[in-house]
Amino acid sequence: MREVRIRDTLSGEPRAIDPTEEAGIYACGPTVYSRIHIGNARPYVVFSLLARFLRSEGYRTRLVVNVTDVNDKIYAAAARAGEPSAEFAAKMTAAYFEDTERLGLGRPDAEPLATETIAGIVALIEDLIASGHAYESGGDVYFRVRSFGAYGKLSNRRPEDMDQGEEAGSASLKENRLDFALWKAHKEGEDTHWDSPWGPGRPAWHIECSVMAEQELGASFAIHGGGSDLVFPHHENEIAQSEAVGRPFARIWMHNGMIESDAAKMSKSEGNIFQLSEALDRFGREAVVAYLISGHYRQPLAFGAEQMEQAVAQVERLRNFFREHPVREAGGVSAETPSCCSDETPPASRIESFREALADDFNTPRALAEVFGLVAEANREEVHGAPEAVLAMLEILGLSSLAKEKVHEGAAELKSQVVVQAHGEVLRPEDVLLAEREEARAARDFERADALRDRLAEMGWTVRDSADGPKLVPR
Repeated sequence: MREVRIRDTLSGEPRAIDPTEEAGIYACGPTVYSRIHIGNARPYVVFSLLARFLRSEGYRTRLVVNVTDVNDKIYAAAARAGEPSAEFAAKMTAAYFEDTERLGLGRPDAEPLATETIAGIVALIEDLIASGHAYESGGDVYFRVRSFGAYGKLSNRRPEDMDQGEEAGSASLKENRLDFALWKAHKEGEDTHWDSPWGPGRPAWHIECSVMAEQELGASFAIHGGGSDLVFPHHENEIAQSEAVGRPFARIWMHNGMIESDAAKMSKSEGNIFQLSEALDRFGREAVVAYLISGHYRQPLAFGAEQMEQAVAQVERLRNFFREHPVREAGGVSAETPSCCSDETPPASRIESFREALADDFNTPRALAEVFGLVAEANREEVHGAPEAVLAMLEILGLSSLAKEKVHEGAAELKSQVVVQAHGEVLRPEDVLLAEREEARAARDFERADALRDRLAEMGWTVRDSADGPKLVPR
């Protein structure tokens, strides 16, 4: 078991995960007021693969990803759809499960719903009121931010910069503008509510995660994760709610960067949405996963046709590698290298560097570089055990299916051609592109022919023209 270090948002320093404790990971999941977009999928993929890696290193790991299924946005979306909010939320929750299931990474160990956690939420609010950290006002309950001296330690914001946003509650009911809602009184037009000591209502956003995290992982757990947009106010408020009543909380805070489209953060409110289901349909699950781990998790990730085509090319290069170098030994997620590579062979060295990259703040781009480095070596000359080693690394990244012969379902322009019969033979995507290149050359459309050659190069193929016609040679 090697030391795994994650850069902690709170301290700004790398911190090691305690191998003697359960590596509990709580990642904030979606608010289900629509189908999730590809930006929502990034934390799901990052934390699912982190849990997979930790297990492969021998850590006792438990992953929890919650679902917020009661919220102002859900009420509004349900009203627009003409549906009861509970039914609408259940439908969107089912769609979320369906979409993330298609990523092929398995399910988290627990996926609690906010609406199933009401009793625990009410109990924590009662404790906060009893300790003087919260107060009832007009059927709402608010947290006294000034009562918690450490408030702001995660985001390092000044009080004047602490705009709590749309979930803050009614300004007229608050003692201080910085205070935020824990419980919201039932309002006309809201078709769900629960009884509480303060009257009928429903939980506010932040309190849900404090309760769900503690119920699933205990008061203190290894890692709390989510998108960087949640640092303030959501995660700042979670810390305050839990620590104000003496309950320790997350030991490490881990935040992934946002996905950006046209230089703007991808969000449902911005309107630059690309639904996960649509991305999976157009590019295939392997390309989506490869794209989401192509950059370091802490950094923003650009999204567009170019980035997705690069991801498609990457996965096709790996599929082509396994076509040329079939796996002779079953791979598996293990703390050990495959038996083929147990000595100081190049594959063993690559696997060690791969694991060290993931142990060093979960550096997936560096880990992927080891995968493709070994692929390049094995394409140049025979490297004993290379296919097995590549498979072992890809299993940890959720991409082991690339070792299986499969017709690519990549970029949208190829989707209609992926099952093409030519004299009874199913053509591979690279064969389709090669045929299109020859058609372009015959039509003297050399610009398109060159573009198709470049596309093949991105997919890992060199076109060699010969007297017998063009041939594809692995790069």
